[in-house]
Amino acid sequence: MAVRELSGVTKRHGARPVLRGVDLAVQDGESVGILGSNGSGKSTLLRILAGVSRPSGGTVTGRPRTGYVPDRFPARQRMSARAYLRHLGRIGGLSTAEASARADRWLDRFALAGGPGTPLRELSKGNAQKVGLAQALLCEPELLVLDEPWSGLDPDARTVLTEVIHEVSAAGAAVVFTDHRPEMVHAVATRSHRLADGQLELLEAEVETCRIVLCGGEAVDWAARPGVQAVRLRRSEHELVVAVSERESLLLEAIQQGCAVRAVDSRVRAGSR
Repeated sequence: MAVRELSGVTKRHGARPVLRGVDLAVQDGESVGILGSNGSGKSTLLRILAGVSRPSGGTVTGRPRTGYVPDRFPARQRMSARAYLRHLGRIGGLSTAEASARADRWLDRFALAGGPGTPLRELSKGNAQKVGLAQALLCEPELLVLDEPWSGLDPDARTVLTEVIHEVSAAGAAVVFTDHRPEMVHAVATRSHRLADGQLELLEAEVETCRIVLCGGEAVDWAARPGVQAVRLRRSEHELVVAVSERESLLLEAIQQGCAVRAVDSRVRAGSR
């Protein structure tokens, strides 16, 4: 079932066309990745999906409960992260106690530097992004819309965000996100698109990947290594989704760093599942 559907959507900024006849139906339980360069119209498309901007033409149907994180989260406010989220939670229909509990839970999971009492205006870009993610997740959205969500996050928070996207879609909600990296879009999304010249096209798999499970060893920022498309932390293990072309070099580095290789999934699969 489509929770949000765009049909023939266009958008113009003055005389300049940004979107040209975009069709997109977002279904329950799927994660849709949209690839595009800067200026391609990704943010415009996501604002329309999130309901914060109207198209110039075409139709948008579906009214899901939506959580939205823009590409730049506005954090120059005096209130603390907890107070800000509590306020938004109450606007969304939560009690003060429940809003505070959910705020603390999400800020703890994303490991906000300084804790929930930190004033928003004192946060770095990465930590402001964590608050932005928390506010989008606060009211348990049916549609989660994320614009370049990994941008500015530290390695641990990037891993947590990837886990959260999988959890949200597994629970039956829909997720739409943008990124400029083909390997990330393919690794996380269940369906991938490219936005170019204002038009959306479905992508076939472009990156062959495998799974590597590691345990122990030195602390390594695996997400930053070439060819690593996703990292999931499961208890004491790191599960890596790795481009097949980089598999041997990653395994060699893991062994050199003292890691135990628990599994290597030899079944090559496409990056878009």
